[in-house]
Amino acid sequence: MEKRIDFTTGAIVLPFLKFAGPVLLALFLQAMYGAVDLLVVGKFADSTDVSAVSTGSQIMATLTNIISSLCMGMTIFLGQKIGEKRADEGGQIVGSGLALFAVIGCFLTVFIPVIAPGLAMTMHAPAEAFELTTSYIRICGGGIIVIMAYNMIGGVFRGIGDSNTPLITVLIACICNIIGDILLVAVLHMGTKGAAYATVGAQFISVVISYLLISHKELPFTLEKKMIAWNRRIIRRILVLGIPIAVQDLLVGISFLVILAIVNSIGLIASAGIGVAEKVCVFIMLVPMSFMQSMSAFVAQNRGAGKLDRAFRGFRAAVGISFIFGAVMFYTGFFHGDLLSGVFTSDEAVVVAGAEYIKAYAIDCLFTCFLFCFIGFYNGMGYTTFVMAQGILGAFAVRVPVSFLMSRMMPGSLFHIGLATPCSTVLQIVLCFGGLIYISRTKK
Repeated sequence: MEKRIDFTTGAIVLPFLKFAGPVLLALFLQAMYGAVDLLVVGKFADSTDVSAVSTGSQIMATLTNIISSLCMGMTIFLGQKIGEKRADEGGQIVGSGLALFAVIGCFLTVFIPVIAPGLAMTMHAPAEAFELTTSYIRICGGGIIVIMAYNMIGGVFRGIGDSNTPLITVLIACICNIIGDILLVAVLHMGTKGAAYATVGAQFISVVISYLLISHKELPFTLEKKMIAWNRRIIRRILVLGIPIAVQDLLVGISFLVILAIVNSIGLIASAGIGVAEKVCVFIMLVPMSFMQSMSAFVAQNRGAGKLDRAFRGFRAAVGISFIFGAVMFYTGFFHGDLLSGVFTSDEAVVVAGAEYIKAYAIDCLFTCFLFCFIGFYNGMGYTTFVMAQGILGAFAVRVPVSFLMSRMMPGSLFHIGLATPCSTVLQIVLCFGGLIYISRTKK
């Protein structure tokens, strides 16, 4: 039997950290995707390619987050059944999920390349980088079905308490992507297109190899071909759990794309600078992101087992541990942002611009240890509609208007534009605390 973690019994902190560790490493390797693309392009191409990859990858990251969020619906549903000791239903859940995501993937594979120019135009991609941005989106969009398969593999195994298998799949993809970037960008000088082909190719290879690995693993349920069908009851439940998370991630992603569009209107250097900064910020947020995903799995199992007190204790422990990492990331980003942005580009002007944005984002590290654990907790409980609501309010009641006002009051200052993010996080934390008080009173 493959080693899986049962969150419903025994110690809390150690099993949680054992699960969160591989999740953190997987997210780190996932972040290396865009980082390696930008790193290699920044070293072996010019600022036009850097701008195209940063804008195009931001759009694809938003789409990937939506896909991952839909998969989270399946992860939560599966985790709750594991907690209820009804793992035998897992095969039908996974089979129905495969049918659902296959349909969505086929549609997006055709749709995204068609609307690629419109997406680049909406993002106010600088004129010098417009065609390259469009090409990046088209190439990556054409491989979106591979990205869906890639995310679904991870979602299934996190749902059953196995965070090691997703780590292996991401490691394979990351290695292939690095090799592809070096070959296509550094050696063959294909620039933006080379980075896009390397990304899609790496994920395709990862899915194929991962399937071969998984076929030899023993699962807590049986998955047969006849189970890969459109089961309305199961798909409805997956969508009820996943759509609110996906809508939240979509709209939050759009809010960041709006900020990127605002910055793109400032000029090419600012556009490249925020692109570099966003790659750095992905790494800065890895720990709270890993805790969020782990908290979802932890709470889902305990909710299924009817152990809400244990779910609350796990939440409090996760916040405390996450805050320690958040303080370290704050110091690093606030005082050494230039060193971090310098990793991705040798253009001094871009380094300075990126450091400005990172400095503001570092402040957010002191708050996300609370927010991301809250989101994981509410997702695991199945309160995904609340997660959607607080995310939308934070994005469009604070983040977008504040960034817009800052761009008008202090044009060209990425630091002040970046302050919109911690401002929105504070509002979301207040809303989440209110929700927690309500749940506690209801439970009593």
